[in-house]
Amino acid sequence: MNRLPHSDALGAGMQRREFIALIGGAVAWPITAHAQSPERTPHVGVLVGLASSADDPVAVESLRPFRDEMRRAGWIEGNNIRLDYRFGGGDLAKITASADELVAVSPDLIYAQGLPAARAVHQKTQTIPIVFAQVADPVGFGLVKSVMHPGGNVTGFVVWDLSIGGKWLQLLREIAPDVSRVGIIYNPDTAPYAPPLIESAKAAAGSNVTFIEFHTRNDSEIEAAASLLGREPHGGIFVIPEPFTVTHRDQIISQSARFKLPTILSVASAVDRGALIAYTYNYDAMLRLPVSYIDRILKGESPSNLPVQGPTKFELSINLKTAHELGLTVAPSLLAIADKVIE
Repeated sequence: MNRLPHSDALGAGMQRREFIALIGGAVAWPITAHAQSPERTPHVGVLVGLASSADDPVAVESLRPFRDEMRRAGWIEGNNIRLDYRFGGGDLAKITASADELVAVSPDLIYAQGLPAARAVHQKTQTIPIVFAQVADPVGFGLVKSVMHPGGNVTGFVVWDLSIGGKWLQLLREIAPDVSRVGIIYNPDTAPYAPPLIESAKAAAGSNVTFIEFHTRNDSEIEAAASLLGREPHGGIFVIPEPFTVTHRDQIISQSARFKLPTILSVASAVDRGALIAYTYNYDAMLRLPVSYIDRILKGESPSNLPVQGPTKFELSINLKTAHELGLTVAPSLLAIADKVIE
């Protein structure tokens, strides 16, 4: 249940970009190009950017809702649909190579999880329909011409509007009111959308909060950032959600605990692993949504006419044990609106 006030799932910022792109018009897409004949089994390529293999826990977690929803929609793997999986392991070179492999086998559609995967596939084909998930700012990064009218071979589902950075900062300071030095952790190589998130956080913070950006590309740099923040009181960590920080979340959580730094992440499962607080889309629901578009495109609809959509449900998670270890008392008002509380 999303009990926190939040702007429209696509947000004002994205609406402005959508309006500008809409003026330019949409590119027509041949609706019948990939319609299936009754005797032919549809072939769908699946590229999971963060997972290294089918056995990777990230793959297991992210593909379960997708597979469940495909079955619910009547698509049975090995029966009336062929699913061809590739994995990127969070490595841009491997993601690119996997995109090459999928495009080479000419599937009827490609489902791409994550911005790097979606961009890699889009760079390889402008004809095979692509449905993306877990992407931020698809207009800004050239995946679609506009939100309402994508205008090409790509459409899908965004994780949140970039204005959500302000909400994350507000929640961090609500659970830890004394935080006045905020370290922003992310890898700029894998988070090109970080600047708008940071700006929205700064706008929500006011003048009494100092921000320090830490560009982290390995565990040692995460440790160094936490160590620096921990040298003085009132430090906290704001984690930009992106491939590097997601795959290194345990190190971020560990160093946050070591240096006693209140930290907000946008991965709900991070709270189960010891993080203080998380606010993000409902993971299971979000990864079921793309199946509706996959189903419609396989039945002959055009991706150019299917508007980009956002999540319909957000969740707030709090770890009270971690709060106690940090010497924090969580306000009853915050606990009352939390969807998940770990004691």
